[in-house]
Amino acid sequence: MSRLRAPAGLIGRLVAILLLTVIIEFGISTLLYERASQFSVRDDEARRLAEHLVIVERLISERPFAERPGMAGELTTDRYLIRWSPAEPHSPAIAPTLDSMRAQVLAWEPALRTHSIRMWLVSPGRKSAVAGIMGLHDGSWLYFETLQPVTGLNLATERVLLALIPALGLMLIAGLLVRIVLRPLRRLAIAADRVGHGGEAHVPEEGPGEVVTVIRAFNRMQERIHQLIDNRTQALAAVGHDFRTPLARLRLRAEGVDDAETRGAIETDIGEMEAMIESLLAFLGGDSDPEPAVPTDVAILCETLVDDATDRGFDARYEGPVHLEMTVRPIGLKRAVGNLIENALHYGGNAVVTLSETPGGVMIGVADDGPGLPEDKLEEVTKPFVRLDSARPRDTVGFGLGLAIVARAVELEGGTLTLRNRPAGGLSAEIVLRRS
Repeated sequence: MSRLRAPAGLIGRLVAILLLTVIIEFGISTLLYERASQFSVRDDEARRLAEHLVIVERLISERPFAERPGMAGELTTDRYLIRWSPAEPHSPAIAPTLDSMRAQVLAWEPALRTHSIRMWLVSPGRKSAVAGIMGLHDGSWLYFETLQPVTGLNLATERVLLALIPALGLMLIAGLLVRIVLRPLRRLAIAADRVGHGGEAHVPEEGPGEVVTVIRAFNRMQERIHQLIDNRTQALAAVGHDFRTPLARLRLRAEGVDDAETRGAIETDIGEMEAMIESLLAFLGGDSDPEPAVPTDVAILCETLVDDATDRGFDARYEGPVHLEMTVRPIGLKRAVGNLIENALHYGGNAVVTLSETPGGVMIGVADDGPGLPEDKLEEVTKPFVRLDSARPRDTVGFGLGLAIVARAVELEGGTLTLRNRPAGGLSAEIVLRRS
């Protein structure tokens, strides 16, 4: 026996959910509508109508056919409309029937059981009326209708509520079903965001056909990206090792050069090449992020960097608490703050490192008294391989990756890097880290 299967496509499943919801809502509303029509009429209205029909049937039956229309007009009151017809009047097919009220009418006047009576509701709403036809023994028919709205029905409010209750319930169920159908897409979005921040997340290949195709393509793309990163990291490690070996030999050979000026120039060039290799490896090898986040005393980290700068004869000072611990990647954060201090010392001649707690985390600031940066270049300098020669002299080593490495390290910590010119002159760099 074949098993019923849900539509494979995303569109098919959504259409199936909507169709099922509409069918169920229509069925429940129709059922409640009919039951409301049957049980909403008050008992006293049925009693008065039964009494009036007994009188009308007796008086009309005693008259000849020619006099019956006039008699029906005379029996019409301000409450009931009476019409006589030799043939059966047409009764609407879609009007709600009032079988319960008909049973009440026959219960009050058993003499009417020998007549064929049908009753229905006219203009359902606040001004609802009861209408019907009754067959006489001679084959003619009476049409009757209440001229005053039937009290006690409250069909407008009650039926709106009766229709809204199942509709709201079914909307909730449909929303849950749609949420289940779209759950694989939500997992895919979370995984994509994680991969975008350097993580790795395999998404189960399940759900509608179109979603499975997207997830499968995403997983394959993720595997290729990580394979490319691994290959690049291995290549960078090999290149770094291969470059350092001849550089070390050059440094040894430079020591054998008798001319001090020539030896100093060679050692300077070697140092510049080593700095370039180190900055390039630090930037390009950061995607793999092998360093775990551990509890770290950020205050000691910053103060150590400042002490190292002062030991080298630079003007640097630290302002902040003695101890401040938070969970960070210590090597990456130390490299980032160190790069900011080196930039401040080189371009501003001094560095002021501040550390303070914020409502949601920690703020590390590095300020200098240098020339600052053009306002339109404050964001551009954080991009890799960017050097603003017009603003600062090109007498530094490296590829211009210092601030790009800082931005990468701060991004891995989930923080933000902000550069701004100080009103009194100089540049201020602020790293804001949020506590997890």
